[in-house]
Amino acid sequence: MMTVTEKAAYLKGLVEMAHFEKETDEVKIIKALVDTIDEMALTIADLEDEVAMLGETVDEIDEDLSDVEDYLCDDDDDDCCCDCCDSDYYEVECPACGEKICLDESMFDEDSITCPSCGELLEFDFSDFDEENEESEED
Repeated sequence: MMTVTEKAAYLKGLVEMAHFEKETDEVKIIKALVDTIDEMALTIADLEDEVAMLGETVDEIDEDLSDVEDYLCDDDDDDCCCDCCDSDYYEVECPACGEKICLDESMFDEDSITCPSCGELLEFDFSDFDEENEESEED
C-alpha cells in the first residue's frame, strides 16, 4: 500500500508525463492542484512523524509514572497507597463505594469528609469511642 507522499509523487509524475500540447488554464489548474496535493502529503508525513514521537514520549512518561506509583504505593502495606502504617494516619473504607481512604487526625475534627472516589459525604460518629475512653479513664 502506498503512502500519501508516494501517491502524491506518482500523481505529479503522471501530470509531468502527460505532455500537454499547450499551457491552457485547465493545465495550470491541474498542475496547481498536484503541487497542493504534494505539499499536503509532505505536511501529513511530518504530522505522522510528530504523532509517533509524541506517542513514544507518552509511553516514556507512562513508564516513569508507573515507577513513581510503584515507589509510592508499596505493596507490603496491603494495597494502601498512603502511609497509613504511620500512627498519624488511619484507614477507613467508604461504605458507598468500598474504596480505602487514608485520614489524618485533623480530618476527624471536621466530623465529615467527602469521599474522593465517589463524592459521598462521610460523617464520623465518635460517641462510642468517647464513652470507651471515659470508662477506661474511670478504671
